[in-house]
Amino acid sequence: MKIHIQGGTLIDPAAGTEQQADVFIAGGKIAAIGAAPADFQADKTIDAKGLHLTPGFVDLSARLREPGYEHKATLESETAAALAGGVTSLVCPPDTDPILDEPGLVEMLKFRAGKLNRVHVHPLGALTVGLKGEVITEMVALTEAGCIGFSQADSPIGDTRVLLRALQYASTYGFTAWLRPQDTCLAKGGVAASGPLASRLGLSGVPVAAETIALHTIFELMRVTGARVHLSQLSSAAGVALVRAAKAEGLPVTCDVAVNHVHLIDLDIGYFDAQFRLDPPLRSQRDREAIRAGLADGTIDAICSDHTPVDDDEKLLPFAEATPGATGLELLLSLTVKWAEEAGVPLAKALSRITVSPANVLKLPAGRIEAGAAADLCVFDAAAHWRVEPRVLRSQGHNTPFLGYELPARVRTTIVAGRVAFEQA
Repeated sequence: MKIHIQGGTLIDPAAGTEQQADVFIAGGKIAAIGAAPADFQADKTIDAKGLHLTPGFVDLSARLREPGYEHKATLESETAAALAGGVTSLVCPPDTDPILDEPGLVEMLKFRAGKLNRVHVHPLGALTVGLKGEVITEMVALTEAGCIGFSQADSPIGDTRVLLRALQYASTYGFTAWLRPQDTCLAKGGVAASGPLASRLGLSGVPVAAETIALHTIFELMRVTGARVHLSQLSSAAGVALVRAAKAEGLPVTCDVAVNHVHLIDLDIGYFDAQFRLDPPLRSQRDREAIRAGLADGTIDAICSDHTPVDDDEKLLPFAEATPGATGLELLLSLTVKWAEEAGVPLAKALSRITVSPANVLKLPAGRIEAGAAADLCVFDAAAHWRVEPRVLRSQGHNTPFLGYELPARVRTTIVAGRVAFEQA
């Protein structure tokens, strides 16, 4: 299909540019920008006057809940949510049921996602068998099956010897290990950030040291092995400072932060509101400001949705017993724009954290708008505001700390591989 996107404000975060220009799509790729190619006859024209046109968003952490947790969400529901949020590429962690530790399971997931033909799904393989932290998986076979990296999801490896061997294996073949920096012993049983609030509410705490000790261990093993590591969901000011120092040293490390932690702090928990039960837990205002500063200066490479749909019943339990997680695919753009507005960050720079920067982490040719590039695009209205309510969310999981919030920016059209995959009615 040939598509003409007319009159929109084109934002290319990779170049940091913003201009009004038409975009022409043919054969699944961007055929031209500005002037139409010779003999171009559009099958569809999209009127983007007053709207912004950006690369499709790249989300580094979105649980699709298949296989094994279809009662919480399905590939159909969550890929529909991704499209409604302008997300065209996403990474799914390996903590499904069964765990993604065998090539056949990865191939099945890729086949199911490919058959739906909605968004580009990039699975992470398990770093250890069953995510038990004991036996390293066959990373080469998992990569051949379609894995883009290897992760322990929310189950960090407790045995440093196993982590060392896993990083040696990954380094040998040039694979990337995706690690949540969390010391298993210090974090065990914790449900909130250690501090005055957790003490006042009688909640078991997760100290900042659980993150920083894990980071020191990871960086030392990186020096020994030369492995490339992506750190998932940083949560503390001290953690951001350590990553900044590691990058200055030249270690091959990248990192992301969950969009919830860009806006919320531990005080938002209020009186045991389980919607704010997240992992890692929300921390102090100082930590949030350090995260925002890290995003602005590039220490933190990307913002992810950390999309984790859960049952309503799992959020009706007491705070400490509630399942951590929140839906986020449909909020990623709006919360990124909200951060840009509040922090005075240029829109192109803010959008780079959900487009070209995460694409670079994945080493994918995505997140750019240029002739010859894949036509994965999003048209959105930056001036529109919408209220976050369960009835407007396409995700099967309706739980989010932002229920009732009025947020800026609304996706109008999502294009994947040159095909209109979503249009706002």
